[in-house]
Amino acid sequence: MTLFKDDDGKAYVIYSSVHNRELHIGLLDQDYVDVANVMSRVLVGQYREAPALFKHKGTYYMITSGCSGWAPNEVLAHMAESIMGPWVSIGNPCIGANKVFQVTTFFAQSTYVLPISPGSFIFMADRWNSDDLGESRYVWLPLTVEEEASSRRQRVSIFWHKRWKLLKSLV
Repeated sequence: MTLFKDDDGKAYVIYSSVHNRELHIGLLDQDYVDVANVMSRVLVGQYREAPALFKHKGTYYMITSGCSGWAPNEVLAHMAESIMGPWVSIGNPCIGANKVFQVTTFFAQSTYVLPISPGSFIFMADRWNSDDLGESRYVWLPLTVEEEASSRRQRVSIFWHKRWKLLKSLV
């Protein structure tokens, strides 16, 4: 489950429902304390959870995890022109390290995308340790959105780095 506040001041709650079979997006009221009577069912039948939303150049993006309990799995990126959908899956955004890291989301689960400056984001994820939750960790990695020249489609990329620094020019 997550919350998203749009640049027009409206806020939304996004959560898995129907045994994680689909995601629901609900508009919050003006005080952000209750759900208004506006709701959308998205990614129906795809069994996605842990939504992390962000907006770039007027387009909405969402990173979601598959449903596998405590086991890491492949993350998918999705995009939409309206937050209520329709949402289109645009593939696994994980790049670098090795194939195992890529298909397990670097052994983590999406939790939030932190906007740093226009076009600059940090992908934040939980690396769960189911045997000792107190020893669970966080993974923070750079995330970019670029247009693929060959297809004119957007590509969300999360780059693996064992260590990295946020450039001062991005803050």
